[in-house]
Amino acid sequence: MKKADVATFYDRLAETIPEPKGELDYVNPYTLLVAVALSAQATDVSVNKATEPLFKVVDSPQKMLAYGEDKLREAIKTIGLFNTKAKNVIALSRQLIEEHGGEVPRDRTLLETLPGVGRKTANVVLNIAFGEPTIAVDTHIFRVGNRTGLAPGKTPLEVEKKLEKVTPEARKRHAHHWLILHGRYVCKARKPECWHCVVRDVCAFKAKTTAEGPAAASKPKRKTPARKATAKTGKRSRKA
Repeated sequence: MKKADVATFYDRLAETIPEPKGELDYVNPYTLLVAVALSAQATDVSVNKATEPLFKVVDSPQKMLAYGEDKLREAIKTIGLFNTKAKNVIALSRQLIEEHGGEVPRDRTLLETLPGVGRKTANVVLNIAFGEPTIAVDTHIFRVGNRTGLAPGKTPLEVEKKLEKVTPEARKRHAHHWLILHGRYVCKARKPECWHCVVRDVCAFKAKTTAEGPAAASKPKRKTPARKATAKTGKRSRKA
């Protein structure tokens, strides 16, 4: 995507959502960290349902350890991989207390040393909790980066690096949210809703869709036996 088109791309998204917000509920950096860790391979909606009552009684690493793994497992049992996630949350809470005075570190490398915390989770926490201009590449952003031509890459890290390079400095603070919301609600995986996309004209995706279906020419239909016969002999086959 050309530099001017990249600027237009972000300008349009910014006009649509001037102050984008994440959809995970949290009350402080610690609960945000827990929520993001729980959201791996799960929807924000499912995580919010589980954490709404949880965060009313647990909002610090100390309270999480006192709460205990068994109760935590029961509280998040509706979330996928809840057994492993419960173990990780207890472990990361203990590490925060032992190594960081119970505070969430404002450092990607340190965050990534916590159990169950990878680069994507670290980037989300840095962006939302601390206002860092990081871009966490999840499945939605990976798709948008490749499909639109904004930042094509074979891996999430490659897409992240390209986004960091092409995204205007003034847009980096909210780039993560604009892209993830665009991928979640407009540039969808199965059928992107190109007909009301605000960046349609600068997007490199060729098979753009309309409200009725793909605007691009559809794939040729498979020949039926009758059509095959017509193609070979010039005569349509008949039933006996």
